[in-house]
Amino acid sequence: MNINLTDLEKKIKINFKDKNLLLRSLTHKSFDRVNNYEKLEFLGDRVLGLIISKKLIETYPDEKEGILDKKFASLVNKKTCLEIAKKLELHKYIFTFNMNDKKKIIEDKVLADSLEALIGSIFLEKGLNTSEKIILNLWSNHIKNSIITPIDAKTKLQEYSLKKFKKLPLYKLISNTGPRHKPLFKVGVKLIDTKLYIAEGKSKKDAEQNAAISCLKNIKNI
Repeated sequence: MNINLTDLEKKIKINFKDKNLLLRSLTHKSFDRVNNYEKLEFLGDRVLGLIISKKLIETYPDEKEGILDKKFASLVNKKTCLEIAKKLELHKYIFTFNMNDKKKIIEDKVLADSLEALIGSIFLEKGLNTSEKIILNLWSNHIKNSIITPIDAKTKLQEYSLKKFKKLPLYKLISNTGPRHKPLFKVGVKLIDTKLYIAEGKSKKDAEQNAAISCLKNIKNI
């Protein structure tokens, strides 16, 4: 399968001198167990966090830390990274074990992780200032929308439980099944004197959110 990384360079408006660095940021461990994107992902996650934190403080100088933290979490989570990865059509450029499969499917987690790895490679290639310009451009709409801070289900349930029972919700991991690259978590949550509400998710956090949603739907019966 022929992958043209020049197209991606044009999208992010960067010409890499070190083409191997760009290539590594798009290489999953299933394709190369040694030269893959894992360490670049680790770096890119930190670079993204630093730049988004700085931008939030500049944009909302009078906002409380707790609110900034929620905005931050919403901007750097895997869901947002996935949306931006899809916008860049990263699935076209990622090297995985099934390269010759015309119906090649890239998992959502791989797309999100590769975006962070790409950020890490941009930082090593061009430095912090260029990384900041690119990240703020890619995240511009999400940052604009961050003026409204959505309250997630876990937070809503926690606030309800503390107010009504003076206790935190109790979460319990029931099972973790499926292959390593595509796990399925089952989590339960209960409040004081309620049944265990069980839900599934692709990650433990997702399962907890879904369990909290299920519980909140039934709060009227509590």
